[in-house]
Formats: sequence, C-alpha cells, structure tokens
Amino acid sequence: MSHPTLPDPEIADRGCVRLVLAVPFILLTLVAAFFCWTAVTIVPSGRWDDDAYRGIEVSCFFTVFLAGAVVILWLLPSVRRLMSWPWVVPAAALLAVGAVRWATFSP
Repeated sequence: MSHPTLPDPEIADRGCVRLVLAVPFILLTLVAAFFCWTAVTIVPSGRWDDDAYRGIEVSCFFTVFLAGAVVILWLLPSVRRLMSWPWVVPAAALLAVGAVRWATFSP
C-alpha cells in the first residue's frame, strides 16, 4: 500500500518525460515555422528568377521535412500517450502550408 501523500511514481515521471519530449517538439516546430515563413514571403522578380524559385523550393522542403518529423514523432504510441494533440497541431499546420506552397508555386 502506498503512502497517501506521496505521488504515484508513474505519474510523477510523466512530467519529466513530457518536458524532455517538449524540447524537440518546440525546436523542430520553430525551425519549420522559420522555413515556412521564408517560403511564403519570397517573391520572385520574374519568371527568370531561378534563385528565388530555388529558395522557395528549399524552404518548402525543410518545412515539410521538419514538421513531418514532429508529426511522425507524435504518431509513436509511447509519445502520443504523453503528449496530447495540441502539441502537434502547429507542426501539422506548417506541414500543410509547406506542402501547399510547394505544390502550387510555378517556376
């Protein structure tokens, strides 16, 4: 029988694990947000501006890659038990924006 004032060790460990998992979630989402911002704000000067189009494509790639890594990490059952769905919503939104921008820009 456990002591009534002591917390359950399994529940107490969840807070620490959640904190450890929050670091990659937050860092990857912030970096993906930066690349998404660059993909949306780059405006080519004309159809001849290959560097701008390449920049958009690279930014979209990194947005999709980094946000996809967060979503895939969240899909693991052990992570999903600890991290609720609001942790993955920003990354999923960035993934959608990056994919749409990548699919709709025309060089």
